[in-house]
Order: sequence, then structure tokens, then C-alpha cells
Amino acid sequence: MNTAQTPVGTTTLRLAQASDLRRHQRVPVALLGRYMLSDRREYPCQTVDMSPGGVRLTCAVVGELGERVVLYLEHIGRIEGVIARHPPGGLAVQLSATPRKRDKIASQLTWLANREILGLPEGRTHERVVPKQPAVIVRLESGREIKARVIDISMSGVALASLNVPPLGATVTIGSTPGKLVRYFEGGFGVQFMLPLSPDRFHDGMTL
Repeated sequence: MNTAQTPVGTTTLRLAQASDLRRHQRVPVALLGRYMLSDRREYPCQTVDMSPGGVRLTCAVVGELGERVVLYLEHIGRIEGVIARHPPGGLAVQLSATPRKRDKIASQLTWLANREILGLPEGRTHERVVPKQPAVIVRLESGREIKARVIDISMSGVALASLNVPPLGATVTIGSTPGKLVRYFEGGFGVQFMLPLSPDRFHDGMTL
């Protein structure tokens, strides 16, 4: 449609509709996750922004326009959609979701946005598991090994209890999973994985 010839009344209506849609505006949010293309191969990704109707990702393999994609994002869970465009450095997905699922995503995004604004620590009520076998060995780049106990695991990282704490920013390997020490807390430390875990690994019987 040639918008230059659109009547003023129609333009006003469109502006009102756009204003209404801003209630579900895209929220700048960096969530780690994985996505699967139609060839059933999985790749790591990170969100740039998201709304209940779509998400923009930073990723290496962009797929084809119109291709079906399955996403598994930290805090959001499993969602599906189709590749709508290829922005620089990644892809944008138009989500296929029921109204109920869209409402749930909207609530999750509101919570995430408020967490950022208020400077709250990482939420610990979403997508975390406590492994059945919590004992683990943490290996430093120097080759030194530290005994630790897993408190809980998310797709993006792990909280560990240990009497010995590596320096902040240290590159470590938890079992066989590489990561980086990103925070301290009383009695332990938190490690962010170099790549998010695959959903099929993410359960209470998992080992790192």
C-alpha cells in the first residue's frame, strides 16, 4: 500500500493500533538458548530482543526465510516459529503460539524487564534443576582440581558450593563442561557456561 496516499483518518487509526501493540513491545533481553532448524541440527544462540510475537537472535547459522525453527530459551522454555528475516548477525523468528502462550511470554518478558530495571539478581524460579549426583570436580586452566557440590543448574550456568573458590573471571571446566566464574555468593560461586546446554541434557539425572 502506498502510505503517502493514506487518508489522515486511516493514519490516525494505524497510530492507535501501533500504540496498542506497544503493550507487547519488543523487550531488549539477552537470554541464552538453543535453536533447531528443519534439518534437526541444533545451534547455540542469544536473544537480542523479544516480544510475544517474535524474537531476534544472535547466532551463526541463519537458515532459510520461512524455515521452521524450534527454540529453547532460558526463562522462556520451548517455543516455535518461522524465520521471518535475517538482521545483521543472526535471524528474526515470527513465533507460532496460542493466545495463552503469548500471554505467558508477555508476563515472562515483563518480569525480565523489571528485573533489569530494578537490578535484581538472576531469577531462580525458572528452568533450574538440582542434579541427583551433585558431586563434581572443577578444573582450572593451571590443571588444579577443586572438589565442589552442585547447588543447581540452569541451561546457561551452575551454582556450586565449595571451600575453595577460584578467582573471579577464571576459565574453569565443570566435569567436562567449560565455563567462566562470574559471581561469588556465601559458601560458593556461580559459573556461566561457554555454550548453553542442550535441552535433551537438561534434567535432574544429568552430569556436567
